Amino acid sequence: MVREQRLDPQVEQLWESFHERVNVPSEKLRQWLLTRGSGEETFGPDPDLGLPEPGRHILRVLTKRKVDLTQDDIETMRDTIDEIENLLAAKPPRGNADDQWRHALLDLGHDVLIER
Repeated sequence: MVREQRLDPQVEQLWESFHERVNVPSEKLRQWLLTRGSGEETFGPDPDLGLPEPGRHILRVLTKRKVDLTQDDIETMRDTIDEIENLLAAKPPRGNADDQWRHALLDLGHDVLIER
């Protein structure tokens, strides 16, 4: 017998908003973060290979089912949405050609070059 699990409607909406804004697939995000974290001082001894924050937390959320979300995951989703929206609102004059701005968005799992 399958048990139906219901989520708070606000968590459902947050889940949808998070996945609309985080448009980079988890494996591509992991590859990007590994590239960003490949400096000599960046890799630490932990099993996550020193993946930069908050990317590590975003990856963790991307691998979960809605019913498995923790309060930390919910906070990560809220913070990620806010950060992406703030960065998009502050689009620099060079737009997508501004590598620092685009990379900051990629660190959060949002690629402005991906159309939905």
